[in-house]
Amino acid sequence: MDLPVPPPVSPMLAKSVDAIPPGASYEPKWDGFRTILFRDGDEVELGSRNERPMTRYFPEVVAAAVAELPPRCVVDGEIVIATAARLDFEALQLRLHPAASRVRMLAAQTPAQFIAFDLLALGDQDLTGLPFSERRAALERALSTAGPTFHVTPATTDLALARRWFDEFEGAGLDGVIAKPLELTYQPDKRVMFKVKHRRTADCVVAGYRLHKSGADAVGSLLLGLYDEDGSLASVGVIGAFPMATRHALFTELQPLVMTFEGHPWNWAAHMADRDTTRRYEGGSRWNAGKDLSFVPLRPERVVEVRYDHMEGRRFRHTAQFNRWRPDRDPASCTFAQLEQPATFDLGDIVPGLCTSP
Repeated sequence: MDLPVPPPVSPMLAKSVDAIPPGASYEPKWDGFRTILFRDGDEVELGSRNERPMTRYFPEVVAAAVAELPPRCVVDGEIVIATAARLDFEALQLRLHPAASRVRMLAAQTPAQFIAFDLLALGDQDLTGLPFSERRAALERALSTAGPTFHVTPATTDLALARRWFDEFEGAGLDGVIAKPLELTYQPDKRVMFKVKHRRTADCVVAGYRLHKSGADAVGSLLLGLYDEDGSLASVGVIGAFPMATRHALFTELQPLVMTFEGHPWNWAAHMADRDTTRRYEGGSRWNAGKDLSFVPLRPERVVEVRYDHMEGRRFRHTAQFNRWRPDRDPASCTFAQLEQPATFDLGDIVPGLCTSP
């Protein structure tokens, strides 16, 4: 490729803040795969946040880039999949499959879209040194005729509207608001934007742990569960950000609760050969197909309060954070009913023409 901003490029990042700051350009925070797209004629590359290429996983996006984008450009955005008028991150994760035949099938069954929110280069011009207000205007012009796969994210400088977006758009699967200073140049791998995300707490049952990667007598992560109406314990995520001293202390504290898999609600051994099932329901990683998914089962007797931003299906979308232990809570009371349910909001009301998969 012969572009003024050649691949790979690490995307510009955002730091978390507690409130939406004034005096900026505001956008919905999309929940997908952050991607920088490079197009030079018929050549198209999709680079992920960690600069890992994703081109092979989204052939429909590559084809649409040739059809819808300017002949030579570099666009920053998010690859998303929309089903039932909301974002579906689980369906997006399933697209990262090693088999080419599976990739082709999923591209037809659950086609992805691209939400563009910055323009790094156009033709022979490097735009990264321009203020964001000028890059945004150039992006709107460059993608004015794009669609149905490529869309420009909504943006506003109205703080009151941004606050309304923060409250309403979660119902369509979005997870907050991004604020960009109008004079901000594009700074790869720098946290110079701002993000505001929903913060909530939930009381969860600790049903197991994974050992720390050091191999020492230390806990790497705790496995969390919530009870369904039928009394079954569902896996909802993990917490793992502990100081090393705490990891050692937890290992010792939890030994009296260690049990065998016989009688434990999560006997996942039968599912280990089915990687799609394991990744989707038991927290595995499509970025690391060889990840060890084994764990030490515990009697589900301890309750922990965790912080989380939102749910993706029946799991925490991002790794939850430890808040405090709850010895006063009965594990049986830790149910899905405690979770806040955002009001439904249609993606088509956020980005008109955004395609949805069946």
